[in-house]
Amino acid sequence: MERIGVFLCWCGANIASTVDVHQVVEWLRDVNGVAHAENYMYMCSDPGQELIKKAIREKNLTNVVVASCSPRMHEKTFRKAASLEGMNPYMVEIANVREQCSWVHQGDKEAATRKAFNIIMSTISKAKANNPLETIRVPITRRALVVGGGIAGMTAALELAEAGYYTALVERDDILGGKMRRLSRTFPYHEDASEVIAAKIEELKAHENIKLYLRSEVTEVSGYVGNFVVSIETRPAEGENGAPEVATEEIGGIVLATGYDLYPVSAMSEYGGGKVPDVVDGLEFEELLKESLATGTPVKRPSDGKEVESVVFIQCSGSRDPEHHKPYCSRVCCLYTNKQATLLTQQNPGAKALISYMDIRTDCKLTEEYCQSNIEEKGLVYIRGRVSRLYREGDAVRVWTADTLSGEKLQIDADLVVLAMAIEPSVGGDDISKMFRAAVDTNGFLQESHIKLRPVESSTMGVYLAGAAQYPKDITDSVSQALATASKVQSMFASDELHQDPLVALVNPEVCAACGLCVPICPYGAREVDERARFSRVNEALCQGCGACVAICPNKACMLKNDTPMQVLSQIHTFLGKEEPAA
Repeated sequence: MERIGVFLCWCGANIASTVDVHQVVEWLRDVNGVAHAENYMYMCSDPGQELIKKAIREKNLTNVVVASCSPRMHEKTFRKAASLEGMNPYMVEIANVREQCSWVHQGDKEAATRKAFNIIMSTISKAKANNPLETIRVPITRRALVVGGGIAGMTAALELAEAGYYTALVERDDILGGKMRRLSRTFPYHEDASEVIAAKIEELKAHENIKLYLRSEVTEVSGYVGNFVVSIETRPAEGENGAPEVATEEIGGIVLATGYDLYPVSAMSEYGGGKVPDVVDGLEFEELLKESLATGTPVKRPSDGKEVESVVFIQCSGSRDPEHHKPYCSRVCCLYTNKQATLLTQQNPGAKALISYMDIRTDCKLTEEYCQSNIEEKGLVYIRGRVSRLYREGDAVRVWTADTLSGEKLQIDADLVVLAMAIEPSVGGDDISKMFRAAVDTNGFLQESHIKLRPVESSTMGVYLAGAAQYPKDITDSVSQALATASKVQSMFASDELHQDPLVALVNPEVCAACGLCVPICPYGAREVDERARFSRVNEALCQGCGACVAICPNKACMLKNDTPMQVLSQIHTFLGKEEPAA
């Protein structure tokens, strides 16, 4: 016989101001199977958890139902509290009476109170059919893989190697450093990017725990969190003959740091489509600056080597233009353009730097002050307005724009035009996402599992994200995220085995027809058909309990543990006040 304890949280005034919590508790005390019912201001607090533990201990409860906020907030909290008193944590259920009741019925307390009671009753009906479950234990291979040899990938690899873990670093180019190799100086302190990246490369090459794969790409990934098997193909060095070499690595955790590319100038027909001489993108201008700084000579334009006397920098080239190009802001363009214009005036005294912009965004540390001081001290000229077109006119590039602040239309002849092109996912990013089963967002960047609560985790357990592969970011943010990602991998490697939630899919082999519909529908690759046994199997280490396979199974051979079709129907019938269906 079930002995269920129901604990109704006030959530301060969030629930109690709309729901008559005392009335609900009185009703619950008369419900068959409910051995204990009470309410408290904050059930998630230490005193609230003590109430739950005390009731389990003194009333010999078999199940607990906590009526509170969303289970995403405190389900783990309440399960842990119950387990400390010897109750199986999966005998605890959460009835969401905040988001699903009090917050949406603030104008009708009587109706909200009745609905809260019905939600709790439906949750009780589910709890009665729950079974004790044991945590899934998965052994861990304490070896890491980092894909991408830019600043984010190298930082993550070094951090993992320093912690004592073998780390394989795969880079498709024949040299490390990524896009940072092409930079002149970094903002806001104008450090030499080449020196910074060179020191990092030497440290990485010398590390005994790092296996470096240059000219290499991952070609196949199998397995699951803690137990991946990865195939890596390495091309022969330039000028060498022979077939690519293939290596296999057994890996426990993976970091994707595949970087970014710039939206091609050829896609900007309004800016000449890459056919107008002396119109370059931001990275190409970085290389001009880099040469100038290294040789101590002025910046020269690429077409004829003439010293540059006037440059127009065009912001948002391909960005923030949902009708024609990319809809999003690339975040760092305002900052590096300000830096480039500043360095130009340093290397070419007397040169004019005009910056065409829509809005100025400086969301990194010290960058607001950095940009403002450069504008004031270096005489940078900002023109608010989008450039409509540009073309070659004699020895100059003619730019047509408008100053939206003054209302003037402007014609500017410049020696050089620099386009701050949109940042987009690196070439091959789509293949990477499919291979590692890592979801992408609407813009093609790798998608985090939860933007606030799991910002460096991908949709596949054991696969983490770092750097601009996730979204446009500067060096500081890339390094910070790489360190966070490495910490997540280290945390996973700290135990001999992983403990995973057992609320996964279950197959009845006597009903399963081995049709295979569940295999492609699973977003986590957790299903496969056993052709010999003729039924579908679930890889519990990969399954996330999403229920896609349950929905598509024509034979109803698949269900989720502690969330069976009969439990769902029971909840619906209870909520609607009907009799529970026969088993």
